[in-house]
Amino acid sequence: MKSFKSPGRHGYAVEISPFLASTIACASSQYYGIAGCGTLFVLEQREADVSLVKSFNWNDGLFDVTWSENNEHVLVTGGGDGSLQIWDTAHTQGLLQVLKGHTQEVYSVDWSQTRGENLVVSGSWDHTAKVWDPERCQLVSSLQGHEGVIYSTIWSPHIPACFASASGDGTLRVWDVKAGSCRLAVPAHKTEILSCDWCKYDQNILVTGAVDCSLRVWDLRNVRHPVAQMMGHSYAIRRVKFCPFYKTVLASCSYDFTVRFWDYSKNQPLLETLEHHSEFVCGLDFNLHIPNQLLISVNPHCTVWSVDLTSPLMSVWCSKQSSADRWHALFVERVQGTGHVQQPSTQLIVPRGAGPV
Repeated sequence: MKSFKSPGRHGYAVEISPFLASTIACASSQYYGIAGCGTLFVLEQREADVSLVKSFNWNDGLFDVTWSENNEHVLVTGGGDGSLQIWDTAHTQGLLQVLKGHTQEVYSVDWSQTRGENLVVSGSWDHTAKVWDPERCQLVSSLQGHEGVIYSTIWSPHIPACFASASGDGTLRVWDVKAGSCRLAVPAHKTEILSCDWCKYDQNILVTGAVDCSLRVWDLRNVRHPVAQMMGHSYAIRRVKFCPFYKTVLASCSYDFTVRFWDYSKNQPLLETLEHHSEFVCGLDFNLHIPNQLLISVNPHCTVWSVDLTSPLMSVWCSKQSSADRWHALFVERVQGTGHVQQPSTQLIVPRGAGPV
């Protein structure tokens, strides 16, 4: 286990660069985001540790971060003042532009990876989701429909101009940006939903994680009942992530200080539990360059975990290597001629979100 400690800052989100396997971004806040400022940390993962490369301060808390898909130096963060910040790590000052439009905290940001698109979606406590053009620094659309705080907004890895959102109103919604409307509203939980994510292999499958301590997997073709429900956490689930290498495997982190791995296709879906934390676990990301590596942000640490794929509980991952090979083929197809990422010679590399998002 390798970690970076940030005294006085609480990590809310972490994301690995889609360009560089060792580069990490972590969005953080003082005093749990209630007061004080925020800091964007850019970190480098080395053989023995995780070291600070650069840090940029903002005058309010930072709650989420997403990397650009066409510039390895550019990131977007969401702030407690209702703004989005565009950063360029190649510049000394860092800050390029501030996007204003939300009236309350921005809790979620995500950069689209669909071929031909260059959009960022944000979700806010003002109950709206907004789509931005980060190159022109313009608001593309503002979408309303949720009756509670929006905690999570995630682009579809398969369908252009489509994203999902999870809210404190207990619904999961799927949005069509071109139509400017909600295509589907799912009453997914009876409590607040704090996170959602798309399956990287099936355009109809999403997962939600909620305050009721459950994860639910949904098939958009029939939302009367979840495909699977997974219980095990003892407090609210803060973030969920589908594994980019294996179709039915996902990870969740919680305010119960644990990270859990699941395979929702199994009768006993819990694969493994990491219980080594003594603080809230808020951020979670799979390393798309290194198939067995998970990145976790924990108050007040940013911790890199390497998951042992040879352990009995995790052996299910290894049995699905053909799925990873499939995504490698799709990745090569995606980047041919684009100059986005060099094709790997020996390492499996896929884009963040895995696939043509």
